[in-house]
Amino acid sequence: MVRQVASFAGALLILIAYGGHQMGWMDPHKPSYNILNAIGSAILAYIAFHPFQIGFVVLEVVWTVISIYALLRPRTANQ
Repeated sequence: MVRQVASFAGALLILIAYGGHQMGWMDPHKPSYNILNAIGSAILAYIAFHPFQIGFVVLEVVWTVISIYALLRPRTANQ
C-alpha cells in the first residue's frame, strides 16, 4: 500500500509540473518546475527498481538526471 501511495505521489508531482506548463501556469525555466519533475521522477525511479523494470528504470532515471541538470545549469540572460 505504501508503494502505491508513493507511486501516486511521484506521478502526481510530474503531472502537476506538466499540466502547469501546458496550461501556462508554470514556467519550465523556473526551479519549481524542475524540482517537481526531479522529486516525482526520483520517487518513480525508486519504485521501478523494486521489482526491477528496465523500461521504467531508464525512463525515470533519465528524467531525474535531466531535471537535476536543468536545476543546476547556469542561467542565461534569456531565462
